[in-house]
Amino acid sequence: MLDLTLPWWEFIVRAAAVYGVLLVMVRMSGKRTIGQFTPFDLLVVMLLSEAVSNSLGGGDESLVGGLIGAATLLALNAALGRLTAISPAAERLVDGEPVLLGRDGRLFRDRMRRHRVGEGDMARALREADCGLDELNCAFLEIDGSISVRKRERELPDQGRAGMTRHRRTKQKTPSSEGG
Repeated sequence: MLDLTLPWWEFIVRAAAVYGVLLVMVRMSGKRTIGQFTPFDLLVVMLLSEAVSNSLGGGDESLVGGLIGAATLLALNAALGRLTAISPAAERLVDGEPVLLGRDGRLFRDRMRRHRVGEGDMARALREADCGLDELNCAFLEIDGSISVRKRERELPDQGRAGMTRHRRTKQKTPSSEGG
């Protein structure tokens, strides 16, 4: 239970390699993969963890080996969190940037397809924001996979301004400036 069948450092190397490869794979799969989980997404995550579990331990089933792997994964995650907190470039690389999906009552369907945002997902986001398409100011696919919607500000009628004109300020003539 406590005896390692592999050198301790191999658990760290294996965990770091799996962490790095999975980070790249998840990042490449898009924002919607990590956003809102459907039952299918949950199944993929569970199978993914099962698929990489053997590569983490390398056949070692000891408690110490498992704890070394877990500690390595947590340390890598904390280090990456610190790095993205202090480096905007690292944050953009790891987390990505929000994507504009619509503006001024118009949806950008090509971007929606590219980022795997379905019409139903967009309709749901508009409903949740109590926003009709004609009221849409902008919609973004956020870095966490959620869709944020901002409604247009309602234009209020100019009350009390009807018939008012804009006046320019002119230099008033004073007796001293009239040539006296």
